[in-house]
Amino acid sequence: MALNFVFIEMMDIDIGQVMQEEIARKGSNRVLVENLLAFVIFLAGLFLWVKYVHHQPIKALTTSRKKIDWSRFWFVFILVGAFSIIITLLDYFANPEDYVVNFELEPFLYLLLICVLLIPIQTSFEEYFFRGYLMQGLGILARNRWVPLIFTSLVFGGLHYFNPEVTKLGDIIMIHYIGTGFMLGIITLMDEGLELALGFHAANNLITALLVTADWTAFQTNSILRDVSEPSAGWDVFIPVLVIYPLFLYIMARKYKWTNWKEKLTGKVEKPVELEPERF
Repeated sequence: MALNFVFIEMMDIDIGQVMQEEIARKGSNRVLVENLLAFVIFLAGLFLWVKYVHHQPIKALTTSRKKIDWSRFWFVFILVGAFSIIITLLDYFANPEDYVVNFELEPFLYLLLICVLLIPIQTSFEEYFFRGYLMQGLGILARNRWVPLIFTSLVFGGLHYFNPEVTKLGDIIMIHYIGTGFMLGIITLMDEGLELALGFHAANNLITALLVTADWTAFQTNSILRDVSEPSAGWDVFIPVLVIYPLFLYIMARKYKWTNWKEKLTGKVEKPVELEPERF
């Protein structure tokens, strides 16, 4: 992060302008593919590292349950996806002047294929790395749960600092990114697994890429709608963190009967018992 910041500052690089130039030269779908392909390598590398260095199965990185519970993934995926679509449509009908219909069938079908294949890989890498690998490892080192929760949330948010949204809206938007990191960390610790975080992150990025884009966002795609309003960030930045995310937490807590919040979020972590290496 530090090297990235120094390089961008020294070279006086405008991230948004660079993206616009690349899209004008290559097209938005190709730029999106090029950006997402790196995550295929990252995720494969992480899985191989866990297998050959830690001698652990992928399940150990995913959940404390006997097997991965995909029903949890799909529940939160549908919940977040439906919420995102409804909120976007309500805003579209309330403020139609802020949007233009951007839909073109052929580019959108290519975009749909790209998003379905690659965006879940991108979001899965981020979840497996931050809420899986780092959270478990830091928990063992710190012998508690609150250090990895805070650390991974801050670093996750910080890695979004160079997104075009920050340049356009200002540093206040970091509240949203860091708050999202805490949200994903909390549901991982409370549910003792990554399934909910994987579904939440995948739905958020996938629906955003397909439904609405703007010239100042990280995902600039051939989406259905284009936001042409002049963006600004103020008190509304706090709405997801203080209203929407707590609502999601309440729904998941009721459905999965979460209890003992203090212990699960701040309690001690015992040193793991050394086991024989498991099959991948």
